Amino acid sequence: MNADLAIDLFKSTVLFSLLIITPFLAVTLVVGLVTSLLQSVTSLQDQTLSFAPKLVALGAASLLLAPWLLRTLVEFAAAMIARMATMGP
Repeated sequence: MNADLAIDLFKSTVLFSLLIITPFLAVTLVVGLVTSLLQSVTSLQDQTLSFAPKLVALGAASLLLAPWLLRTLVEFAAAMIARMATMGP
């Protein structure tokens, strides 16, 4: 394996991981902002009030995104396995 191929594999893996994690980060960010806004308006400063909605939203997002996530991971794994043939001497 030459350096260009290794860099290309690393780049594609990092970009793929960003693609996978982005929806989960976005859901957590939006729920956190809404929760913080509601806590500021109501003057409630309990830490569990900011953690529990994020946990529930993350679980719901995991269930809703599971088919897309599985399909995307399988496609990426198939592409990496197909590229293994070009990595040999």
